[in-house]
Amino acid sequence: MTAGLTAAADLKASHTFSKTDTFGVFTQSPMRVFYGWWIVLAAFLNLFFAVGIVYYGFPAFYPSMVNSLGFTRAQLTQGFLVGFVGAGLLFGLLSGVLIDSLGSRLVIRIGIWFVGLPLILMGCVTHLWQYYVFCIVEVVGYVLAGPIPNQVLVSNWFCLKRGRAMGIAYLGLGVGGAISPLLITRLIQSLGWRHAFQVIGALILIVLFPVSQWITRSSPRDLNILPDGITPVGVANEPASSDRGSMSGVGVARAVRSANFWLIVAGSTFAIGAIGAVTQHLILFLIGEGYSLSKASRVLSALLVSSLMGRVIVGYFADRYNRKNVMALFYLLLALAIPLLFVVPKPGAVWGFALLFGFAMGADYMLIPLVTADCFGLSSLGKLLSLIITGYSVGQWFAPWLAGRIFDTQHRYDLAWLIMSAAAAVGAALIYAVKPDRPDAHTPVGVQLMAETRNGPIQAGRGNLRSQSSRYSFIRASSFRSR
Repeated sequence: MTAGLTAAADLKASHTFSKTDTFGVFTQSPMRVFYGWWIVLAAFLNLFFAVGIVYYGFPAFYPSMVNSLGFTRAQLTQGFLVGFVGAGLLFGLLSGVLIDSLGSRLVIRIGIWFVGLPLILMGCVTHLWQYYVFCIVEVVGYVLAGPIPNQVLVSNWFCLKRGRAMGIAYLGLGVGGAISPLLITRLIQSLGWRHAFQVIGALILIVLFPVSQWITRSSPRDLNILPDGITPVGVANEPASSDRGSMSGVGVARAVRSANFWLIVAGSTFAIGAIGAVTQHLILFLIGEGYSLSKASRVLSALLVSSLMGRVIVGYFADRYNRKNVMALFYLLLALAIPLLFVVPKPGAVWGFALLFGFAMGADYMLIPLVTADCFGLSSLGKLLSLIITGYSVGQWFAPWLAGRIFDTQHRYDLAWLIMSAAAAVGAALIYAVKPDRPDAHTPVGVQLMAETRNGPIQAGRGNLRSQSSRYSFIRASSFRSR
């Protein structure tokens, strides 16, 4: 018993801070690693496998499945569209409720099995209907273990460094995407496409379940600490404020009636639809242009490596500039990059496309929760993200199917690329039109925290941590800002 209490005390001590700054408010100790960075690592791995390996690696299987099973390109890409219509919509809407009530950790733990098991079973597919069933289950796993819970997870753990933390977490998606075409191609060449599916599915379960069990925690409150590793030092009870409700967040009903909500949904739907169509068809397109499977896979990997640099830079800009403008700029770069596919036969054109398009992909998913929080706060973020991601999933799964149908009809991708370039440009314009109207959306964090100190000192001591955490939830909600 004594040993257990000592260990618990050591754990708490490793996440508490005593150093105060000039104003005596919130400080961080440089001597310890904030546990939130372990959460970022967990989110990195979740996105690496559940999105990077599965979503971006799946196109490497398409040529083998076309040759072995006789499926058309539209049928292959239609699998995930069927999954989205069959289960993604329902689970996308439910995921926000589940995350807010059960926590991200449990939702992710459930989702991991829905990601790994259907991949293992995909190696046994012989009929189209079986492929569609496994795609439906895979989409459920994507919803429960992919962007939605991990965005909420990182948002719960970080406030002042949320953009940076989200950028690092989303590097997992890019790294997984960069590695997956080469890894899967090598597995297919060595083991065959069926065994390659089974190896990837088993690897996901072996890695992600221990991470969700022993590392992931839904909230800093689970460890009795505060976001960012910040501790309140010497603060008094804050007077009630009529603005607190608006600053802590906007309710779902009010949010969905706002223009900002629908601008975010529509803008991300168009842009992410364009991304999905290009990434899902790029290998098939390049093979049609005379590239080998290995070389086409290297181009896709280069594109996704370039996206890593984009994610780092986006995370940096997101903490310093107006986030919706950064998001609109990167979506516009997507629109400008797609026409380079018309000149792929020219030397260097395909690599130029891969670098520019990949770099612009840095803003694909990670800025959506930040812009959403800028507009509506944190109190209903899980539910709002589930609605937004369900909305843009229409584009994410419909656009690849549309590109496949265009190819099956015209035997070329020219019209598809024109449509996707226009869609990305429309998405950029819609995001630029977003106008965060929360009263604190443009207030620097330092100013807000200094204003808090004028209301009185926060009471120090472990006994007050729970009430301080509740109060800090207001402060962290109001620390979303854009410059």
